[in-house]
Amino acid sequence: MTTSINSSRKRTQRDYTLAFKLGVVERVEKGEMTHKQAQARFGIQGRSTVLVWLRKHGRLDWSKPFQHPLMPKS
Repeated sequence: MTTSINSSRKRTQRDYTLAFKLGVVERVEKGEMTHKQAQARFGIQGRSTVLVWLRKHGRLDWSKPFQHPLMPKS
């Protein structure tokens, strides 16, 4: 009889400090990286976590998707 070993690790929720969140928000708002790049670089698991931080702590209006004025609406 063989036993199957599950090599995948259980995902856990992480708590981030306010200073860390503000740092990520500042970098994204300065244009140094996109929210997806920040998520990958800092190992943030949730797909919308950085967006939630931007809406809550950011200085820009992140409530609606950005539509560039020169891009046609689809």
